Amino acid sequence: MHILIIGNGIAGITAARHIRQRADHQITVISAESDYFFSRTALMYVYMGHMHWNDIMPYEPWFWKKNRIHLINDLVNVLDDQRKTVHTAGGKQISYDKLILATGSSSNRLEIPGNELDGVASLYSLQDLQYIESKSTNLKRVVIAGGGLIGIELAEMFHSRQIPVTFLVRESSYSNMLLPAEESEMVNREIREHGIDLRLHTELTDIKGDEAGRIKSTLTSSGEEIDCQLACIAVGVHPNVSWLSDSPIEINKGILVDELLQTNIADIYAIGDCAELRRPSPGRKAIEPLWYTGRLMGEALASTVCGTPVKYDGGIWFNSAKFFNTEYQVYGTISPKLPEGQKTIYWQQRDGKKSIRINYTEQAVIGFNLMGVRFRQEVCEKWIVTKTNIEVVLANLELALFDQEFSPNYAHAVRDAYRSITGVTIRSGVNRKHAHVHAFMKNHQKSSV
Repeated sequence: MHILIIGNGIAGITAARHIRQRADHQITVISAESDYFFSRTALMYVYMGHMHWNDIMPYEPWFWKKNRIHLINDLVNVLDDQRKTVHTAGGKQISYDKLILATGSSSNRLEIPGNELDGVASLYSLQDLQYIESKSTNLKRVVIAGGGLIGIELAEMFHSRQIPVTFLVRESSYSNMLLPAEESEMVNREIREHGIDLRLHTELTDIKGDEAGRIKSTLTSSGEEIDCQLACIAVGVHPNVSWLSDSPIEINKGILVDELLQTNIADIYAIGDCAELRRPSPGRKAIEPLWYTGRLMGEALASTVCGTPVKYDGGIWFNSAKFFNTEYQVYGTISPKLPEGQKTIYWQQRDGKKSIRINYTEQAVIGFNLMGVRFRQEVCEKWIVTKTNIEVVLANLELALFDQEFSPNYAHAVRDAYRSITGVTIRSGVNRKHAHVHAFMKNHQKSSV
């Protein structure tokens, strides 16, 4: 059986690896972006000089031949589902028995005057990074539009080269559609403390060019004109599915799939950023363009195409990011505004650099939001899955702390925060010196069942 995978991101490559572990099928992976799979989240560190291209390839070039995964660097532009073939821009016609679409995302554009000028960029692909690098000589100022994770990555990239940045965010606070108000304000401070010119309540409305078609300035919703030589658009991404518009595959925003990640066409599947679940789990979105969901989809689909059907399960919601020097983690349910029926405990360090938020209902803990503090993912997920009572969680919070021997006892501070809002004193039930041992033993026992 020949399994053809279009896209060499985390979803497609995870599927290829796990198929190879299970079976001896012929596997071909096609990508027009790069010869080899790389860590997309590490692109910024290549620009910053912290890593080289070879450093962000998880597998050596010999890995693919050894595992009999055939790689083709080409662009697929036509799908013939009747003949089970695809056609590439390079003139190849490739047949398949099963097809996996893992084509990822494309950057959103702003439909404003000047968006086609030389010097307008985005950051998603390897080609985007190469373009930004080619325009980074003699930059006097960069304007970034968009208040998401890609926007702040771009700001940190240019800041690392001492290039002045004006950061336009249309919301009243950075990422306040994702973060609760206190955490959002923490990021505002972090951005400004690094010398970034953060403009809230401000949108990009026009891009001006010179006679040669190069960008020379931008106009904002406040009427200000900002001189710049590069404008980076970071207003989100969308599923890369436009090339399928003439195919019979059902598409909404993404490629519609069922629980087995099957499309409406037999033997064609979709995973990763390009896939849209017809029936997402309660509280989850139909499209989740995240590294770990792509990985989980790839693992589940590998089992299915090898003859053991497995329904996709996104597990407990998880995300992580880095806002300059502040690490961010979230596990479970954390909404920007506290919904009715939920309660929260919030602690913030006096210098405003670290915070811990735990959301819970009357019955159980439901989410953790961490800024500048690391918790163990497996511990937090276990508490959420088993619907552990908030007071039991607080008594055992040391089990979640990642650096028990080297960091202050934040668990004690969180228990104090709980006492201040409830009047209930919770005492630690864990010997902190041996908390990492307890955590290991509990997880070991769980995995051995």
